[in-house]
Amino acid sequence: MDFEFTEMIKIHEGTIYKIILSYTNKADAIQDLYQEVVYQLWKSYTTYRGDSKLNTWLYRVVLNTVLSQHRNDSRRKKRKEDYLSIKFDYTYDHELDEKIKKLYKAIYTLNDIDKAIIMLHLESKSHKEISEIIGITITNVGTKISRIKSKLHNKIQKL
Repeated sequence: MDFEFTEMIKIHEGTIYKIILSYTNKADAIQDLYQEVVYQLWKSYTTYRGDSKLNTWLYRVVLNTVLSQHRNDSRRKKRKEDYLSIKFDYTYDHELDEKIKKLYKAIYTLNDIDKAIIMLHLESKSHKEISEIIGITITNVGTKISRIKSKLHNKIQKL
């Protein structure tokens, strides 16, 4: 089980970081959150029953952990202000072009659920998978994605 778990983390590390980075930009918070996510995945790994795809289960655990930590962070508004005033600095990624920076800056301003939905959509998850992860209907996923895209388009135009 240890080897399987380690391999799963290695395979999905980029995805885990993308979800984390959509909720925080501080290096220490990123690492703390990553450790908490891995811990939560480890705790629940033995209870994974296979009712859903491994990816769906992993997203759900990561997203729940990140959202839980995000909600408990009393400095949420301060972090948002800090984020909007600095430039992106991803240590694991190459330079991002200006359009991608604007997109992620706009995504960061969305509410938690919209942010989660659009991040899953950007990961090429199907509406069905997003529905299972977020806990809303497939039709609602499609509607929300359309509305989120419209919001993002308007926000990006203002940047």
